[in-house]
Amino acid sequence: MELLECTLTIDDLDSFVTDLGEIGDDHDVTIQAFDARYVADRTHLERAVEFADRAIERDENVARDRAVEILLYAAGRRQIDRALEMGVGEGENRAVVLVDSEDGDRDAERNALETVSELDAVREQTSTLESVDEERLCTFFDITDAEREATDATLGDLVGERVALLEVEK
Repeated sequence: MELLECTLTIDDLDSFVTDLGEIGDDHDVTIQAFDARYVADRTHLERAVEFADRAIERDENVARDRAVEILLYAAGRRQIDRALEMGVGEGENRAVVLVDSEDGDRDAERNALETVSELDAVREQTSTLESVDEERLCTFFDITDAEREATDATLGDLVGERVALLEVEK
């Protein structure tokens, strides 16, 4: 899995998603763009990929598209419309673009990532996972103050738990 942390300026979301799909097809990889404000850390996305692949392997996936299945797990939700809040939108976005090859082809991932980075929508490559919006993450993933006070787990750990719970709650 490769990640591109960047600022995106998206004029036409449908066109941007089409571009990502075409790049993914050209390089035989899955590409999904996330609003970085909803991503706890790299591990959050690694777990989402792991659980999405497991669901697909077991024929328990909700979405037909692997990128959407990854989005569902990252969001900790089974409803696609609710998970889409975690995706990017039109306008300026602090983003994380995930590129993953099902068969572990790192060259394909890097080549696809380079192609994504050349899209007009990519304004600048910049760290977007360095600082997290704790309030937004807690609200989106329904993590209460009481839950945070009851454990010494990091916020990333608690978000990771939500990703794992989606597997259990099927």
